[in-house]
Amino acid sequence: MNRSLSHFQDAFAGALYDADAASPLLDSLLAQPGFAVYRNNVVKACIDALQANFPSVERLVGSDWFRAAAAIYVRRQAPSDARLLYYGHDFPAFLDSFEPARELPYLANVARLDRLWTETHAAADEPGIDVVSLACLAPEALGRLTLPLRAAVRWQWFANQPAYTIWHCNREAVELPPELDWSGEGALLTRPEGAVQWRPLGTGGCAFLDACAASQTLDAAAQNALDAQPSLDFTQLLGDLIAAGAFAAIDVAPHGTL
Repeated sequence: MNRSLSHFQDAFAGALYDADAASPLLDSLLAQPGFAVYRNNVVKACIDALQANFPSVERLVGSDWFRAAAAIYVRRQAPSDARLLYYGHDFPAFLDSFEPARELPYLANVARLDRLWTETHAAADEPGIDVVSLACLAPEALGRLTLPLRAAVRWQWFANQPAYTIWHCNREAVELPPELDWSGEGALLTRPEGAVQWRPLGTGGCAFLDACAASQTLDAAAQNALDAQPSLDFTQLLGDLIAAGAFAAIDVAPHGTL
């Protein structure tokens, strides 16, 4: 009985997104007009969710183009989570290979930044680092420190594309600069006070956060950042990241030790 029910459920879900691949198990059900209405409602809900989750992409291409592309994606990739806020995790990869998007090579990266916004928005709350305790550490103890990142921190480097500028201008509904520098950019998204914030981040900053995420010590992570960007003012970077709320709370022992 359970096996039969499972087969029916799989066939039913498949028929919602691909009528041509419907199982013979559903012949009588598919013949009912109400099933087509239900299918259309389900697909529309998924398209609406993608439209809400990727607003910067929609602003770039327009609602009609976006919804047509989303309809194709929906029929290839059904939601795996009932919370449609999380739907579309691989929509950027879909845009990478979507032929009509070929003339917009930055579109998938704009979608990635929309996705990072969603992940930052939905991440768990965590207390931030105690800057006073951090400042009390002796230099050698500070260098051995591993700085954990808060769950709501996201970052990415986009080589050879001003993806961050294109994204944040469309996210904020402002005009792009008249002369756009077509070079690599990075982005940092945080949620220090309950609202998502974003800012540009250089290649050294991205390399530093990569190292922190890999649990490298502060000394090693700093060297990683300077190797990626030799001109980097690391003290300024660290202060900016702390101010942005990038780091989670840590236990710091008194008297400058860990």
